[in-house]
Amino acid sequence: MENLTPILEYLVEADYLKYSLYILIVIILGIFSSKILHKILYKTIESRDNNLDATNYNFFKNAISALIFMAGVVVIFQLVPELRSLGISLFAGAGLVTVIIGFASQQAFSNIIGGIFIVIFRPFRVGDFIQVGADKSGTVEDITLRHTVIKSLENRRFVIPNSVISSESILNSTISDQKVLILVELNITFESDLQKAMEILETESLKHPDCIDNRSEEDKTKKEPIVIVRVLNLDQMGARLRAMVWAETSAKGFAMKCDILKQIKLAFDENNIELAYPHRVIVQKNR
Repeated sequence: MENLTPILEYLVEADYLKYSLYILIVIILGIFSSKILHKILYKTIESRDNNLDATNYNFFKNAISALIFMAGVVVIFQLVPELRSLGISLFAGAGLVTVIIGFASQQAFSNIIGGIFIVIFRPFRVGDFIQVGADKSGTVEDITLRHTVIKSLENRRFVIPNSVISSESILNSTISDQKVLILVELNITFESDLQKAMEILETESLKHPDCIDNRSEEDKTKKEPIVIVRVLNLDQMGARLRAMVWAETSAKGFAMKCDILKQIKLAFDENNIELAYPHRVIVQKNR
């Protein structure tokens, strides 16, 4: 409180207006400088290959904003004598504060280094659909100095520190090729017509507008089918079938799989093909 007393007294003095004007000018210059540098950065990145790299732009834009903010705070503390004295007294005699700041700076530095590695080595980019660990998936929305923002399919945001995401296993569905293989799997009973069921899987998959032909020229020469249907297993759950269908993106693939499953169920009902479900046989012995 003793350190705050000079500031309170200073507020009623005539110099208050002068220093308030200084602070206002610093804020305006900071905002103006930030906008100008953002535009220069935008033009610089865009001019490299006539295409804006959103990953580089977002990261360096946030870095510039952070540097301008820190520089503005330093300038304000230097302009106002009481703030300068307060800052000196706090940092000169507070060992505990120094330790806390040192620990926090380690975490911050780790996140900054993690962000730089992400920008350099490109495990993912802004706009990529990724899965981090086992339970976090979505589209990369932003990469800042401290963290990466991932937008989930439920329109929620995962905010993950860069140091954490850099050490996680990442599944990137769009890093080089956005096409995805969708596996449509189901079980039918042994009494059902196996060949007819396989034909229905292939037909309903091909009928969907989002199904694409991902065959190579060699596959086309060999007349490989666009949708491959296999019998995976024969067990207590019946015959397990799998149709392999390609889609342009993960989002289209998810919707396509839902539509195909619906149409397959309707077609199975029309052709008396039963989906398998668990059965249990109980044997009673007379003693």
